[in-house]
Amino acid sequence: MNTVEIEQLEINLLLEALYQRYGYDFRQYSQASIKRRVTHHLTKTNHDTISALIPHLLYNEEAFKAFLFDISVTVTEMFRDPWFYATLQTEIFPFLKTFPFINIWHAGCATGEEVYSLAILLKENNLYDRAHIYATDFNDRALQKAKSRIYPLERMKDYSANYQKASGKHSLSDYYHAQYDAVIFDSALQKNITFANHNLATDGVFSEMHLILCRNVLIYFNRELQNRVLSVFRDSLCYNGFLCLGSKETLDFSEVRNTFVEVARKERIYQHKG
Repeated sequence: MNTVEIEQLEINLLLEALYQRYGYDFRQYSQASIKRRVTHHLTKTNHDTISALIPHLLYNEEAFKAFLFDISVTVTEMFRDPWFYATLQTEIFPFLKTFPFINIWHAGCATGEEVYSLAILLKENNLYDRAHIYATDFNDRALQKAKSRIYPLERMKDYSANYQKASGKHSLSDYYHAQYDAVIFDSALQKNITFANHNLATDGVFSEMHLILCRNVLIYFNRELQNRVLSVFRDSLCYNGFLCLGSKETLDFSEVRNTFVEVARKERIYQHKG
């Protein structure tokens, strides 16, 4: 057995051990992605091998929480892919306006930047008061960051540019207060948001959703887990509800493809037809 094979065996043992110990299932994540993240985390510890890391994570829950944060937080930013948010406003919001109330599930919300992006646009389109956003992630530390509404001031220039490209109607600075090197977003944006722990690999549906956003999460799963998650989304959507994926994700070749119609190809927006 060569070094690469031994390392893969170590990763498999680590993932199985964490599933048995904590119930978090990474066994169907993309092998390349999980290997990259585990290796990155290893460089931040005093352990030389993944094998040595295993007992440390099993016996030390705080160490496991730090590992979980490294393994799960993906790259995110406010109004990421501004053209997606612009299309959301022109193509999807008019349909949502026909409902007296709107249920939205933002799955894999990480540290919350994209959740607040959505909340701002819902406000600007007079939809926020009738909407409720369920923002979920399996990482409690990321959820705490999202609940805080606090982000680095240095990111606001880029976020403001994204907001304008997303057809924002005002100035992004209208929605936050700056102090020193950080900003805090208005608490009013959080009024209709429920942050909750939900594991896409193991947990079930959110029923009667009108809109589901899960952007740039499926790319980290293997095909089997992708189909499992897409089935959960299908079963969570009401008839004619919308599913939004990331720019590198698609329903093509998935097991649920024939239950959706494509609304916007570039933006990866699909409508559930049952």
